[in-house]
Amino acid sequence: MNKHTKKQATNTTKTKTGFWTHCAIALTIVSGMLAANFSAKAAESFSVEVIGSGKPVILIPGLMSDARVWRPTAEALAGDYQLHLISIAGFAGTPAIDGELLPTVKQQLLQYITQNKLQQPAIVGHSLGAFMAFSLASSAPASIGNVVAVDGLPYLAPVFTRSNDTTVAMMQGQASYLRQQYQQMTNAQLTAMTAQGLFIQATSAVHQQQVLDMATASDARAAGQAIYELLTTDLRPEVHKIQSKVLLIGASGAMSNDADRAAAKALYQQQVATIANAHVEFNANSRHFIMLDQPEWLTARIAQALKE
Repeated sequence: MNKHTKKQATNTTKTKTGFWTHCAIALTIVSGMLAANFSAKAAESFSVEVIGSGKPVILIPGLMSDARVWRPTAEALAGDYQLHLISIAGFAGTPAIDGELLPTVKQQLLQYITQNKLQQPAIVGHSLGAFMAFSLASSAPASIGNVVAVDGLPYLAPVFTRSNDTTVAMMQGQASYLRQQYQQMTNAQLTAMTAQGLFIQATSAVHQQQVLDMATASDARAAGQAIYELLTTDLRPEVHKIQSKVLLIGASGAMSNDADRAAAKALYQQQVATIANAHVEFNANSRHFIMLDQPEWLTARIAQALKE
């Protein structure tokens, strides 16, 4: 994929158990943009901004987020690591592409790793980005270093059904409906949908507005395609192939009681149970955007995981 090397650019409704209630709301996860002085490389399904030097680390944002969500982390780690910050097509103003999204991102990220001779880069992903981290590490276990998954899972649907017995077949109809719904959304409707779930995403009004602004800049069709793919792709049968260490961090700050928190942790642990070296921990003081609510804590955990 020569485009990586040829072009340089700067680029509630609570449920009774406290889990997110609606895919469209819960998946509305966005953030801000890295400064223009970072170097960037263009790709069809994503762009890459590079900062720092040292061991390579790829940071992937979530649905309707872009590279900005990882800016504090990148700046904190740049003295020791080379950070490759991803912005996925269709999210937060990055131009959209046609057809499959996440499978294309995965394929082109693996090509990017090979073409740029990145030696077992660590993968740090938030939400959808965490799903991508599991996907990359399962598909190319010998090529991927340590994984830090921030409030994202190998299979998303059980977050809503509250059961790891949920299968793709059970979710196919709902996934198709949601994709169609998003394909028909106007920008104003996408913004309104996002606004309904902001309390789940971040604690402060400033960060909630940041989430809303980035959703407004996103392509509704791209968001719908990503939601469809997340609900119809189950990586749980594949993650046992992962050879590297995995840290899965959950956020339970929006949950109202200890029973909800215990249920969430059990669900997360079950999803990574077949990974040989996986650890699960939760931050009870943060909502979904842990890097916005608890930036210093999260950066410290990531730094520790990268050294292990």
